Amino acid sequence: MLSKRIRFGRNIFIPVIAFAIASVCAVHTQTNSNQAPHLLKQGTATQLIVDNKPFLILGGELGNSSSSSLEYMRPIWPKLVSTNLNTVLMPIYWELIEPTEEKYDFSLVDGLIQEARKHQMRIVPLWFGSWKNSMSTYVPGWVKTDHARFPHSQDKMGNGIEILSPFNKENIDADARAFGAFMRHLREVDSTDHTVIMVQVENEIGMIPDSRDRSAVANKLFAQPVPGELMQYLSQNKQNLASELNTRWAANGNKTTGSWEEIFGRGPATDEIFMAWYFARFTNRVAESGKAQYQLPMYVNAALIRPGYLPGQYPSAGPLPHLIDIWRAAAPQIDFLAPDIYFPNVAEWCVKYHRSGNPLFIPEIALGQFSAVNALYAVGEHDAIGFSPFSIESAEEPVRGSLSDGYDVLTQLAPLILDNQGKGKMVGLLPGGPDQRAPQQVVGKEGVAGNDDSGDV
Repeated sequence: MLSKRIRFGRNIFIPVIAFAIASVCAVHTQTNSNQAPHLLKQGTATQLIVDNKPFLILGGELGNSSSSSLEYMRPIWPKLVSTNLNTVLMPIYWELIEPTEEKYDFSLVDGLIQEARKHQMRIVPLWFGSWKNSMSTYVPGWVKTDHARFPHSQDKMGNGIEILSPFNKENIDADARAFGAFMRHLREVDSTDHTVIMVQVENEIGMIPDSRDRSAVANKLFAQPVPGELMQYLSQNKQNLASELNTRWAANGNKTTGSWEEIFGRGPATDEIFMAWYFARFTNRVAESGKAQYQLPMYVNAALIRPGYLPGQYPSAGPLPHLIDIWRAAAPQIDFLAPDIYFPNVAEWCVKYHRSGNPLFIPEIALGQFSAVNALYAVGEHDAIGFSPFSIESAEEPVRGSLSDGYDVLTQLAPLILDNQGKGKMVGLLPGGPDQRAPQQVVGKEGVAGNDDSGDV
């Protein structure tokens, strides 16, 4: 057993435990292979493979508008490097790529890729397409202004909501076409260098402030039978469904045919299931269009549920843990679901997403004093693909120094970590609440280890 005790700042001590010795290191070096970045299973873990090597994302996500200007980004790149990032997650804006229908401008994309290469940085683009934080704020002007061709969802009063309808073919086709063009361009300019290693499709999809779209087309579909593909998936995976969904289905008799309310009962929870299916189908079509051009790993991220909130009070129907089976059935082109964590119970949310074969990747998390702690926990306990605090360019001392130190440690341990992911030889300890230093212990083959302040593990 290799054991280290590492100091972050002046007050935070973290025990880091790694077993065995490895020879694999995740660094930005070019190889002779042109195989695109991809996901690969190792034991119980899913790893991101870049240039034929497992790669651990030590990332940071830029603020919503930061990557809209090469000039604005220029002083940010050195700051990202000095914080020991190896990857930057950055928005890519549909409205800037396709200002005129089917006339694409990739100059911003090309500039960002060139700067990333210059600074030895990888990129995970965030496709700000039809939805960003549930709203359709980054669609092109020609989409925003033509509500007849590109209809929006409606509330109970028939008023439009600033959310493109997921039921409309024109909406689906326009987004899918643009995303396909974007991925084709990535293949043309980056299929050798692999600067871009993964792609997020849309951003925090969800329905708010109503629990579902109340437009005529949505109401008609809601009254129709639940699609056979979904019922087949539920029946085939009945023993492994998320407990919330399984309980709701069982409470209504485990019917295999019927309308949404006949299968799942009446209420906002059924509204959410219905919307999740159609949001996911839409997203799957977008991802499918992109993968037809360039096969990169693709994921979707979720705005999480505030305690006590009901569907419609939060961006509901997104890729949330209780809807994992709906999203899997409807969106097989999406490789995994990821949480955006802004609550103190980080460990609890990690557990909810690292289950049912879904690998953990945290694309967005509150930047703060425990960022380094949470990164170590996610990697050590959950074999995380990577970690990425939000608004990374705004990090100031002492938070930036703490994160930099944590990423430095993870860079040093990357060979051990990557070689041992999925083998049950690593452990991370972190309480689920705001008190991140409460004593814990874990019992395993080696005995008992605790994380109190009495000494090294």
